[in-house]
Amino acid sequence: MSVQPGWYVDPADPETRRYWDGEGWIGAPIPVDATPPEGPPPVEPPPPPVSPAAPAGHPAAAPMSAGPFPGPQPGPAPGPGAHQGPGYGPPPGYGQHGPPPGYGQHGPPPGYGHPQGPPPGWPYPTWPVRPPQPRPHGLPLAGYGARLVARLIDLGIVFLLNVVVNGWFVWRYVEEVTPYLREAWRRGLANNPSMEGLPQPGEQAGGLQIAILLIATALWFAYEVPAMAGNGQTLGKRLMGIRAVPMEADQPLGFGRALRRWSTLGLPTLLWYCCGLGLLLQLVDAVSPLFDQPLRQALHDKRALTVVVQLPRTPGAGTGTAAPHDPANPPGDTP
Repeated sequence: MSVQPGWYVDPADPETRRYWDGEGWIGAPIPVDATPPEGPPPVEPPPPPVSPAAPAGHPAAAPMSAGPFPGPQPGPAPGPGAHQGPGYGPPPGYGQHGPPPGYGQHGPPPGYGHPQGPPPGWPYPTWPVRPPQPRPHGLPLAGYGARLVARLIDLGIVFLLNVVVNGWFVWRYVEEVTPYLREAWRRGLANNPSMEGLPQPGEQAGGLQIAILLIATALWFAYEVPAMAGNGQTLGKRLMGIRAVPMEADQPLGFGRALRRWSTLGLPTLLWYCCGLGLLLQLVDAVSPLFDQPLRQALHDKRALTVVVQLPRTPGAGTGTAAPHDPANPPGDTP
């Protein structure tokens, strides 16, 4: 059952009386002992909008609610002499003031938005930072690919020398061991594990094997050591534009340093006779630059105190006479 329109005591403030229009309270309250006017109170225009931020010293307006027994509703400002109950309507001058002086005209506090790093004692990020690559004597280090191709070229040349010089010894060795290998192969195909009656290699097989390894080592020595002692380059290194230089100065290696450098990689050839032990040692030496930082030195480089550098692509490069150039002054430009 709805309540008929009329003036009733405000349940939220029994000291005042307000007009109920059948759906909600309207108009400004009057004292409970005052004679209410005939009919509803006059309709007043809505109050001016309230600024987003109230100035200091002015309380914010409380939210109003509506319903069968609503709370206080904001009403129009009463005329002169009208009574206002306590706590009803905005305070004098409410909404007529702007923001405080300087409000919104200043930037953020000093340092706001400008990170200064973590607080004292906090760990800094530990992501890996790549240091600059060293440049021995002003030249960049040779790449792994260039060194590998140069080494393969040199090994190919040494192999051709062995075909010419060592070919007869290799042919005689094959003749000595062929009966043994042929019979072992036949028994393997027949699944016969027996070793009885297996022909042994000829008496000269052992001596021929040693001679072959000695000749191969000597040919490698003759090809590489003199060339490296002169200008730090074999034919393979010349073709790839790289050169081995001492760590302390850009100068020729000399015979002693070139011999120490070669012996670490070349002398294990004599140990091929021992179940391929020498080949294993040479393989470890060949891949060692992949795991050395920052100078990319192989084991033979460390023993001789050398580094392998990439020569500039200028006239004279690869001959041992090309001088390092300043990147700020390319070849052909005068400083």
